[in-house]
Amino acid sequence: QVQLVESGGGLVQAGGSLRLSCAASGRFFSNYVTGWFRQAPGKERELVAAISGRGAITYYAVSVKGRFTISRDNAKNTVYLQMNSLKPEDTAVYYCAARFYSGSTYPQNWPYEYDYWGQGTQVTVSS
Repeated sequence: QVQLVESGGGLVQAGGSLRLSCAASGRFFSNYVTGWFRQAPGKERELVAAISGRGAITYYAVSVKGRFTISRDNAKNTVYLQMNSLKPEDTAVYYCAARFYSGSTYPQNWPYEYDYWGQGTQVTVSS
């Protein structure tokens, strides 16, 4: 089992940058696929980015590709989301999520399925 705590959210002007962090407790963090989701008021939660357990494979939503970068430091049990060129439409609560895999083979839908969730951190981008 793993517990996730997000940090790094805040208020930023359009065109600015923020880096979110997701700190995980527990062991074997390199066995956990980790993803970032976001949910804006009145909208469904959407996947933003995901990263494999050892960081070799990443996935991005079309809306953030080229602007956001997901990375991880397993020695620190932390996953990051670097967000550049922020837009007002990026405003949302951002959540970190994780799922354990015992091996290195993932199912086709691996970026989308998670068992553990953090509490979220607010990101607000002003125009």
